[in-house]
Amino acid sequence: MLPRLPVYLLFSLPVLLVQGSTTSSSKNSTAAPPSPPPRPPPLLGDPTWALGLRLYQALRSDLSSVNTLFSPLLVASSLGALGGGSAGTTASQLQDLLKTPSPAKAGAQAAEPLSGALKSFTEANVTTFHLHTSSAVFSKQAPAVSQAFVKDSQARFRLQHRPLGKGDSKADLKQLHSWAKAGLGGLEGAPLEAKIQAKAGALILANALHFKGLWEREFSGESADRRTFLGKKYTKVMMMHRAGLYRHHEDVENMVQVVEAPLWGGKVSLVLLLPFHVENLARLDKLLTLELLSKWLEKTNITSVAISLPKANITSTLSLQKQLSALGLTDAWDQKVADFSGVSGKSKGKLHLGGVLHWASLELAAQAGRGESDLEEEKVEKPKLFYADHPFIIFVRDNATGALLLMGALDHAEGEALHDEL
Repeated sequence: MLPRLPVYLLFSLPVLLVQGSTTSSSKNSTAAPPSPPPRPPPLLGDPTWALGLRLYQALRSDLSSVNTLFSPLLVASSLGALGGGSAGTTASQLQDLLKTPSPAKAGAQAAEPLSGALKSFTEANVTTFHLHTSSAVFSKQAPAVSQAFVKDSQARFRLQHRPLGKGDSKADLKQLHSWAKAGLGGLEGAPLEAKIQAKAGALILANALHFKGLWEREFSGESADRRTFLGKKYTKVMMMHRAGLYRHHEDVENMVQVVEAPLWGGKVSLVLLLPFHVENLARLDKLLTLELLSKWLEKTNITSVAISLPKANITSTLSLQKQLSALGLTDAWDQKVADFSGVSGKSKGKLHLGGVLHWASLELAAQAGRGESDLEEEKVEKPKLFYADHPFIIFVRDNATGALLLMGALDHAEGEALHDEL
């Protein structure tokens, strides 16, 4: 498991948690609450959620895992593209990774929803969020790659082909880091400290994504008042706050709150899972299944909620070979048995998967999107508290297609250390 880049969180607490929102709401306290937006498509038929939950739990099985963050959509799309260039058991194993509980969308048929979700996120960029993203398959001294494969992968999955130079592993790492920095919009990603032994014939899948959400309504944040984040270490941090109308559900039996906060325009939402009490996420990680998460989201109702969240910039770098192998992708790594004959007609015994690398960055700031002043005032009364001062799980999903763009866990907030607890 590769180390994650430390997460830098800034928090502030207004004197009164909901003062700004409730005051503005009182200007039009008789206004009827807005009609709830239509629910996104169900999770059970989407390959990004199916793969995302399985991959998340494989990553979190390592108890040293901290601040996990990755894009199920980009990982699934890259694997889908590679699956289109494979055959035999290699193709079967890649298809199995993208299978969902809904047989109609299993296997090779996952390509259509993945392609549609990538297009949906691209069209929502700038207005709903700021997104920098790139996906590529790198080849190391490999047979000539089929132009048909390159064109199809680019058109359907936005996966580019890049050759690695003839240098050693240090030169390969330098090239990959340079590519990742460009994919993150110029940000420096966490160092990839594991050795990349890209021998001749290796294919390396790489994804890089930086996401900054723009809220539907502005959050308030003041830097003067620091509070304690009760994570792996207790640290002094800053928070951002807002009271408004959000989809919300409390599962008393499992002691978890679920809140869905839309980004500007309602095209994309953040879904947050917060344990009732201060604890690490081990219990919730093991509890989390696609079926249970689906039930929680179905039970959410529009409710007055006072939300307090970290103003966060979370960055991670992952190598996913161990986890994907545990999920059943075994043949692709073995050059003797891997079959990527659709990538290159001369690939039998000469091509294999040498790595799946992932850089991700999630920025949560207080800003809203354009046109917030045109929104109807909310009537906020006796809001429930969603005070995320301890570890929580976060999802970013597309509301048109239902696809899961980002999934992560915030375990630790950087700040002035107090003492270890969790």
